[in-house]
Amino acid sequence: MKIDINRVKIIVMVPTKNLQEVRDAVCEASAGVIGNYTYCSTSTKCVGTFKPNEKANPYIGKNNQLEFVDEEKLEVVCDVNKVKDVILKLREAHPYEEPAIDIIPLLDEESFN
Repeated sequence: MKIDINRVKIIVMVPTKNLQEVRDAVCEASAGVIGNYTYCSTSTKCVGTFKPNEKANPYIGKNNQLEFVDEEKLEVVCDVNKVKDVILKLREAHPYEEPAIDIIPLLDEESFN
């Protein structure tokens, strides 16, 4: 088996009201392309928690108080050579000071014989 990582999945939690802005930013930066389709993404409703310390500048909530926020987990695929650009646009569009971003390597079907 030969394994090359050509694509990744990018996952980020976004406040529900900001979801479309972030989705547009990452998809316009070339994430979410599968074959002949663009803007391919998945979002799942969830509740995020965080507690900003005294040095934080929170978009939602108050320093030193635990927050519970209605969010959506946004998932898109991305070519490896586009990741830096996509993450840059994601951070520009995302309202959080410190968005939690997961970048997960994906295996191509062709890797399996």
